[in-house]
Amino acid sequence: MATTPTPPQAPPKPTWDPRRPQAPVLWLRPTIRIRLTLLYGGMFLIAGILLLSIIYLLAAQAISSGNQPLFKIVSFQELKISSDNCPAINAMSDTNSVPLQDFNDAISRCVDSQRHAALDNLLSRSLLALLGLAVIAFAFGYAMAGRVLSPLGRITRTARQVAGSDLSRRIELDGPDDELKELADTFDDMLERLQRAFTAQQRFVGNASHELRTPLAINRTLLEVHLSDPQAPVELQQLGKTLLATNERSEQLVEGLLLLARSDNQIVERKPVDLAEVAGQAIDQVHAEAEAKGVEIRGERKPAVVQGNGVLLERIALNLVQNAVRYNVPEDGWVEVSTEVQHGQAVLTVTNTGPVVPAYEIDNLFEPFRRLRTERTGSDKGVGLGLSIVRSVARAHGGHIVARPREGGGLVMRVTLPV
Repeated sequence: MATTPTPPQAPPKPTWDPRRPQAPVLWLRPTIRIRLTLLYGGMFLIAGILLLSIIYLLAAQAISSGNQPLFKIVSFQELKISSDNCPAINAMSDTNSVPLQDFNDAISRCVDSQRHAALDNLLSRSLLALLGLAVIAFAFGYAMAGRVLSPLGRITRTARQVAGSDLSRRIELDGPDDELKELADTFDDMLERLQRAFTAQQRFVGNASHELRTPLAINRTLLEVHLSDPQAPVELQQLGKTLLATNERSEQLVEGLLLLARSDNQIVERKPVDLAEVAGQAIDQVHAEAEAKGVEIRGERKPAVVQGNGVLLERIALNLVQNAVRYNVPEDGWVEVSTEVQHGQAVLTVTNTGPVVPAYEIDNLFEPFRRLRTERTGSDKGVGLGLSIVRSVARAHGGHIVARPREGGGLVMRVTLPV
């Protein structure tokens, strides 16, 4: 699978990673919980406003049975009246000098004023009470919505963990046998079937790879013994070398399949591994091949320690560097290998010169047994599993790999792993 590096470009857009802590939920985000809270609170507000309107109208009707006062003074002598709420009555304290009709009109106006004041007081106090109850209703609705939706949150967290290749996780939701529990049980059953299928597939690949190792090893031994015979004819020796190369290619394919099957799982046992050291070991293994092809290997490797499996991480660096050397230009080619820590993550970048790679071909490079512009392997540069293994191992370590075409030809391969 061809991989040609390119000078670093703009960092890729961040993608969702189930193993990465999620950012806190913003209040403005239209989550179901917020919408349910608004629904509960809005319904309470509408009901409260309707109830308040009915009470206000009934109260107004009750205290305003008519425009006429309940009583009327028809006769008096030397009557003295004082009122704190009706100043107009105080002005008529000497009723002997005030016409009786004017005095009755003043009393009627005073009663009407008291009725309006009572209604206004009732309305203001009711609105304050409604406001306070609305705040309580929204808070109560938010809490109740969270309680109702808590099973969905549990399902979401389990789905994130499953997306991280942990198929052993189950929701196991308790509580009443309602729609949410039915959804959780259905999700658990689906995970159970997926785990069985995934385990069976891995077991098949692993067993098949192990079973193929033995006959291939026997074939290699027989061919090497035959080639060691100095009296063997030249034609037979040439045929033996061809068969030995084919056998070695088959062994690489089997080893790649076995590694691919093993790396699809999460890494259980993790140890500190320095990507700079891993990259250095990969360069040492490819140095002879690079010199034979006239490819210069360079780059600055800063310490970048991650938690993972050293053998699998070395396979990442080795596959990338090998591809960068093999799929390079015939003359004056170079490979740049660098490691560093950026934004709390360890980054391994392999950039190389090489043929121009169309952007639409990038995704095909990570498919098993596929190379640039060819769907199946058919050359002596590898078995077509290199980048598939790299992507699988990176995912198993909670990271990812991004490939970008390099201006002028080649690729930039960027592996990001959590520290």
